Amino acid sequence: MVTVSAGLRQPSSTRLLADRLGAAAVAALEAEGATATVETVELRDIAHDVVNMMLTGFPAGGLPEVLERVTGADGLIAVSPVFTTSYSGLFKSFVDTLDTEALTGMPVLLGATGGTPRHSLALEYNLRPLFTYLHADVVTTAVFAATDDWADDGGVVRRIDRAGGELAAKLLGAAPRKPADEFSSVPSFEQLLKGS
Repeated sequence: MVTVSAGLRQPSSTRLLADRLGAAAVAALEAEGATATVETVELRDIAHDVVNMMLTGFPAGGLPEVLERVTGADGLIAVSPVFTTSYSGLFKSFVDTLDTEALTGMPVLLGATGGTPRHSLALEYNLRPLFTYLHADVVTTAVFAATDDWADDGGVVRRIDRAGGELAAKLLGAAPRKPADEFSSVPSFEQLLKGS
């Protein structure tokens, strides 16, 4: 399982939420007798590589390894801060570097952080449609954590546990994923000759 955190600062409430979601999913999997590990990707660490990919079309630096880890994962936890009612530009730019078929069928848990609960619907009108477009298998419960949620975390902890359990259930019931092959949609030479 891979967690992608688009937090821009260190420490980051976005990373905190990502870590808690990952821990909840692992705990739920272990409760069912399964073993699991979580690898965390901090997008801020590869921000320049993401921009270079957007400009050149070629992944370089640390981005190829991150893309391989994300697209080869059994499940994904994606967490972004919300700015101006939407996910961060860094988060969207990273998603734009993914092949549009790379997350097909992958169980995905969504999370977001923001200063006020008024932005909580950004998960439903921004993040969920983005991952639905990518044909990911998004869990029902998405978790938004506002600044005040960390002071009285009873509600957010329950949502985190429920979402982690839903991701674990999808992972336990899912057939093993075959990572997308960038050449799978390219016709063979034989197919090309038959068409002429």
